[in-house]
Amino acid sequence: MILRRTVLLVEDESHCISTLEIAFDSDTEPRLAHTSTAEEALLILDSTEIAAVITDIHLPSMDGFELIARLRNQPRFAHLPILVTSGDPDPASPERALSLGANAYFPKPYSPSAIRRKVKELIHAS
Repeated sequence: MILRRTVLLVEDESHCISTLEIAFDSDTEPRLAHTSTAEEALLILDSTEIAAVITDIHLPSMDGFELIARLRNQPRFAHLPILVTSGDPDPASPERALSLGANAYFPKPYSPSAIRRKVKELIHAS
């Protein structure tokens, strides 16, 4: 059996989830799992081996910025690849996400295949 790495998608918009599920739907690594809240993501990350996180900025209750900050404040997640996808119109959002420790920022609409390529690149670099 092949051990497949898992990427955690933190997204609450169903069309974004579907688009990335299609991009990651194959017999090769990485596999995509998803949750709709940052709080659930933190629980999953505490109990499951995750190779990378893709998060939206605008999430219910805790936003993606806080999720990034909380992950980067834990030594075990210091090198976890984090990618951000967002439709946030604030031009400061990409810089803010990257300064908090995100590895990449993709404005919506984005290319799902570009995200998959970046995830694979970051996983293999870590």
